[in-house]
Amino acid sequence: MGLLDGKKILVTGVLTDASIAFQAARLAQEEGATVLLTSFGRQAKLTQAIAKRLPAEAPVLQLDVQDADDLANLDAAVREHVDSLDGVVHSIGFAPQSVMGGNFLAAEWADVATALEISAFSLKSLAVATQQLLKDGTPGGSVVGLTFDATLAWPVYDWMGVAKAAFESTARYLARDLGPDNIRVNLVSAGPIKTVAAKSIPGFEKLDAEWPERAPLGWDNSTAEPAGRAIAALLSDWFPATTGEIVHVDGGFHAMGS
Repeated sequence: MGLLDGKKILVTGVLTDASIAFQAARLAQEEGATVLLTSFGRQAKLTQAIAKRLPAEAPVLQLDVQDADDLANLDAAVREHVDSLDGVVHSIGFAPQSVMGGNFLAAEWADVATALEISAFSLKSLAVATQQLLKDGTPGGSVVGLTFDATLAWPVYDWMGVAKAAFESTARYLARDLGPDNIRVNLVSAGPIKTVAAKSIPGFEKLDAEWPERAPLGWDNSTAEPAGRAIAALLSDWFPATTGEIVHVDGGFHAMGS
């Protein structure tokens, strides 16, 4: 019997098989879950192609978190495949390059607003869009999001770091407001991994360079599986009383002084 046997999980953000979202979806299936994916626009074809690399090909649903109609229609779209959800994985983030890479002071509000809407507010949007599905599922629904430790000012991360701080705060407020429905909201803070999202950050190598030396467990930036395992665990019934938490999967880097 798998860790997620019989559970129904919605996973956003699967674009390549190197992504944390893909590893979460793969591990969820291997642990017995039924998995649905979301994508939109030109990315949808990529997601559909990558879905075929999962142990079982997963359906891909339309979802642009900036589109009110997509959010409103998500419940019905999910119910075409399953009658409820037990878990949701939020792996959505974007910031224009103009607000990263050393451009903190020069960033314009319009670009910052885009980063905040897609990378932070979307957690609330997705949670609300799937709230009834989670309530209809097995008691103890779980929302898991992905962050990058927002307690520090990182090189080159700039306004994306601010967006992650907002994202982490959003998770805490969602944990408060969804708790009465027995829906848990937790985050996984992974170390730097060579994903598509990471490669889009100007100067990403500055974030990555010292990680393996400073992390007491070491760090392999070529694999997202450790983060995927943490997500699978938080989606399971093994954390029934944990919400509003950030689980660090970074080799211990976050706990070390400079």
